Amino acid sequence: MKPSALSKPLSIPRNSCQVIYSQFGLAIHQNDHQARRRFVEWAQNETAVVPDFHKRILFSDEAHFWLNGYVNKQNCRIWSEANPQVYVETPLHLEKLTVWCALWAGGIIGPYFFKNDEGHNVTVNDGATCHTARATIDLLKDTFGDRLISRFGSLNWPPRSCDLTPLDYFLWGFVKSLVYADKPQTLDHLEDNIRRVIADRRPQMLETVIENWTSRLDYIRASRSSPMPEILFKIM
Repeated sequence: MKPSALSKPLSIPRNSCQVIYSQFGLAIHQNDHQARRRFVEWAQNETAVVPDFHKRILFSDEAHFWLNGYVNKQNCRIWSEANPQVYVETPLHLEKLTVWCALWAGGIIGPYFFKNDEGHNVTVNDGATCHTARATIDLLKDTFGDRLISRFGSLNWPPRSCDLTPLDYFLWGFVKSLVYADKPQTLDHLEDNIRRVIADRRPQMLETVIENWTSRLDYIRASRSSPMPEILFKIM
């Protein structure tokens, strides 16, 4: 079943699909609207020429997984089978993993865990400059040529657009909804759970998530680049 991006939830029989709500914590700046609109127009023009263009994009991102299950609503969607009441706890020196994945219609690359040379877990801050450092961008350009979508790439990715990143609007929230079920007490246990959940994902699920991306482009264009307030996924 093709997922829908809706402003209001529909009544859907429970025996036909799993209904999942996603509550966002986005704050779009006034100057972001033009960048979002420009990106959406570009993506839709590319899709008009190559109908499966959206299936060829490789999205990448990293996320923090706290050992106590803490979720930062600013960079991770909150998932529930009922419209969630979101609350945020403040972690104090708690242990966490930082995980990187890439996702496209054909599968997931990763997970890769940030570790130092001794194999100990390390982390990076959200928005770290290493993401767009000259050495990083040069390496990506050498690999992907003019196909790089990134700040300082051939095409700028619109800022503060988690609602257009499949890892943000789906993968991280989906994984976090499952990895804490058995209450892991160590980072090794949590890492094993993350690897297992990602490895067990169904291929059809990723196809559904990527198809939903095109619906998001339609919504953002129709809403004059406004962020998507609430997403309803229908996952068979």
